Amino acid sequence: MFRGPVIAWGGGGCLNAAAPSPLQRLDVLRWGRLTSVAIRAAPAAQRNRLSLGEGSCRRRCSGGTPEVGTKWIKPSGQETGIQIYNSLSRSKEPLILGNASVVTWYSCGPTVYDHAHLGHAYSYVRFDIIRRVMTKMFGKEVVMVMGITDIDDKIIKRANEMDISPETLARFYEEDFKQDMSALKVLPPTIYMRVTENVPQVISFIQQLVANGHGYATSQGNVYFDVRSRGDRYGKLTNIYPDAQEEYVLSDKRHTKDFALWKAAKPQEICWDSPWGKGRPGWHIECSTISSLVFGGHLDIHTGGIDLAFPHHENEIAQCEAYHQCEQWGNYFLHSGHLHVKGSKKMSKSLKNYITVKDFLKEFSPDQFRMFCLRSKYSSGVEYSDDTMNDAKNILHIIHSFISSANAYMKGQLNCDTIREDVLWDKLALTKKTVEAACADDFDTPRAIRAILDLIHYGNRQLKTVTKENRSPRSAVVFGAILSYMVEFFNTVGITLAESQVPAEHKHSALLSSVIDELVSFRIKVRSFALAVPEAAGSMSAESADFSEEEKQQQKAERRQQLQERMPLLQACDRLRQDLAIYGINIKDRSTTSTWELGKINNKLEKH
Repeated sequence: MFRGPVIAWGGGGCLNAAAPSPLQRLDVLRWGRLTSVAIRAAPAAQRNRLSLGEGSCRRRCSGGTPEVGTKWIKPSGQETGIQIYNSLSRSKEPLILGNASVVTWYSCGPTVYDHAHLGHAYSYVRFDIIRRVMTKMFGKEVVMVMGITDIDDKIIKRANEMDISPETLARFYEEDFKQDMSALKVLPPTIYMRVTENVPQVISFIQQLVANGHGYATSQGNVYFDVRSRGDRYGKLTNIYPDAQEEYVLSDKRHTKDFALWKAAKPQEICWDSPWGKGRPGWHIECSTISSLVFGGHLDIHTGGIDLAFPHHENEIAQCEAYHQCEQWGNYFLHSGHLHVKGSKKMSKSLKNYITVKDFLKEFSPDQFRMFCLRSKYSSGVEYSDDTMNDAKNILHIIHSFISSANAYMKGQLNCDTIREDVLWDKLALTKKTVEAACADDFDTPRAIRAILDLIHYGNRQLKTVTKENRSPRSAVVFGAILSYMVEFFNTVGITLAESQVPAEHKHSALLSSVIDELVSFRIKVRSFALAVPEAAGSMSAESADFSEEEKQQQKAERRQQLQERMPLLQACDRLRQDLAIYGINIKDRSTTSTWELGKINNKLEKH
């Protein structure tokens, strides 16, 4: 039987180590980058011990102690200060890690038979935000594995329709998925693992389940998981239990809720040799095997969409705990809510109400979608519509406008009343505390965004422009601190605010910014001259009483003539503003000055 390669540790459980074969050594080298990280994550006494996680005794893989009246076992280890909603306990729990600085995380990946849609993207972006917050705000090193289902009924059906091999189809849409995630700025996992490259390990996993009394083979070449062998421990995630009475089933299964571990091959279908004949893996066994290959009998976090909770995640738990013979395999299960189309059910391919990621990005930006995700709790369902996307766009506009105004003030381009620095320093300190507390409370990003917007509101109140000249010292430091914090926070959650100026990665970014600054400065001078027409005598103060009616009329005529003569200058300023906007350079005219920021390039221009 195949054993290894994987790093397995279980906080006080039994561990088995076997000398790896040459094939296993090759696998260890192949996944060397990940396993080297995983080895560092293991407790010191258990490093360098390779096992697929097979155990000869019952143990608590989580290393914790059962609490009376609950099915969830609180892990032993290091408190992180983060509260997290755990689907296993159906309540918020403290996030406790076996290793203080490392999070082991398995994410269900795509079944690669078609383009990814926004329903998929919604889940992956939300968990990407959580991963970034864990890493950048709380200093945890995340070791994430994502399984790629590259053999499946849907893949086989689609490949037959297109008259290509399942492998060709799967490779195409796997790369397509990765490109979509990259376009949405979703960080790649530490490693992707394909099912088809781990079939021998799947077979070994199934063999052990059968040997442990939790699986059975049939005369038709199928192998099923015996759900009733788990007793009342099946259903711990979703409270869906096997029926107490025998049911009549129209297949070779013993019970209706038993599920396939190995599917016998059909004619002309891709297959592998196994002890039960030719066939291919079932769906649920794939994720159990892949996660166990890397993490063994202990997993900190498992994530996926709420639609995967049953049967997929429930069956994963049953398989892994039966295989590792432990009471708790995964400590925390996080589920993202559905993305609903306005006036419809969840977005899905089966309902044919989906929008592909590629089509979405033709109209909206990755940052706009990320802001859309940030505005609701990751575990909540949310409605997708033009209105909700426009709300996200407007919030980003408010943020960018404040940055533009604050930068203009710090450069001396805005004339404001004396700034109440004490108010802004206090508000900044409160915002930092609120945002961190929100993120530590089950990653409450809506509360964090509200705190940032409240800070912006206070900042904008201080930045009101006045016409009279203010000679008091500028309060550039406090606004610099506010902008620095905002850029840091939004960079943490994956939004790039620096794009309001020329991107830093541009080869000549500093030069381009200086050129635009000079151009806008010259336009300010021209516009100010064009607008600097003396008031007509009739609209002036009491001094106008000294003028005769004839003199007043003459002054009005002269003013009209000056306005007419300078109108081409104002029109040229307007045309320049409009022309630059086509290239994404947006000039905002204020009472006595102007500022600029980068926006989106005109779509029509991008096509040429």
